[in-house]
Amino acid sequence: MDQQKLTSYPKEKINILLLENISDAAAAQFTSAGYANVKRLSGALSEEDLIREVKDVHLLGIRSKTQVTRKVLEAAHKLQAIGCFCIGTNQVDLKSAREFGVAVFNAPYSNTRSVAELVIGLSIMLIRRIPDKNTAAHEGTWMKEAKGSFELRGKSLGIVGYGNIGSQVSVLAESMGMNVLYYDVETKLPLGNAVQIRSLEDLFAQSDIISLHVPSTKTTNNMITAEVLSHAKPGAIFLNYARGEVVDLEALRDALVEKRLSGAAIDVFPVEPEKNGAAFTTPLQKLSNVILTPHIGGSTEEAQHNIGLDVSTKMLNYLEKGASFGSHTIPAMSVPEVDHAHRILHIHQNVPGVLSEINTVLSKNKINILGQYLKTNDAVGYVVLDVDSELSKEAFLLLRDVKNTIKARLLY
Repeated sequence: MDQQKLTSYPKEKINILLLENISDAAAAQFTSAGYANVKRLSGALSEEDLIREVKDVHLLGIRSKTQVTRKVLEAAHKLQAIGCFCIGTNQVDLKSAREFGVAVFNAPYSNTRSVAELVIGLSIMLIRRIPDKNTAAHEGTWMKEAKGSFELRGKSLGIVGYGNIGSQVSVLAESMGMNVLYYDVETKLPLGNAVQIRSLEDLFAQSDIISLHVPSTKTTNNMITAEVLSHAKPGAIFLNYARGEVVDLEALRDALVEKRLSGAAIDVFPVEPEKNGAAFTTPLQKLSNVILTPHIGGSTEEAQHNIGLDVSTKMLNYLEKGASFGSHTIPAMSVPEVDHAHRILHIHQNVPGVLSEINTVLSKNKINILGQYLKTNDAVGYVVLDVDSELSKEAFLLLRDVKNTIKARLLY
């Protein structure tokens, strides 16, 4: 396809805003594609500041701290897509984004290796009681002893959530000679010799090390309570590199203080500071054999580079081709390129009769459809139409006025 046809809107008028130190790889991807107006800000923005910044923005890139609320989306009249340069999308009001026809993309796989490697490393540190020995050495005490220090080999690792990261941890753990158990609300095919356990309590009772890898949802909120922790194998180690809302930290503190658990590593918290250097408190501070990290499970240069490429590519494919594969709001669809035609994107409420009206109004105006692709979800329908080049502007204006239209865009 002629590169000049990739978008009907001049590239020099496309505004891209990247927040929270998003990888250079993402910015380079946009600029190499011909988009010069790429603005980068180092930190997250408050709702008020984001409303002010986003008014003329077409593509918005964020990480986990920026909250894209309904008020932000209401102010973003030109916004086509939001890229979450991280695993999750819970920082975006997805319902409102869907309502306004804004595609939301993320990178669910790009940092799985980074998190998985760190979980294994932390397991070694904790089972060897390295934090205690490190503290003693810094305080001038020589603490050379084997008591309470163990190998990973032959121990049982219990994984809560056998998804992208959990299954990767499973593979690495088996290569270390561990026995892997996992709990998931769905039946999952195990990798290697891993065994699925049917109840969370049984998993806790059988595991020497327990690692969480679940998303933040209504069902996982406060999932790990004092009751669940009471089933833990005496002396077990607990790790949470998933989401902060999943664990009752006071209950976890009690289990550690009472020595029912022998150690923990926590990377995510229910409330986290918005900026580096800000004050931070948690009930788990100043506890023996506890490692606390500031939400850096996926923060490696390799992971951020891969995330930058992944999400920016998805955003460009949507902006330039209409491909919505990977979107959480617009129905995910891959579409072929087409020559000798113009392409129109039509997002509408998923109610009966819209597609019929689209076809009727074009037929009445003698506009031939050369190609048509439709995908729907429970709330939104997404139609990609290829029409005769000579009549594309007329077709676009007609489709924009179809009842229940959310957003229409003449792509090229």
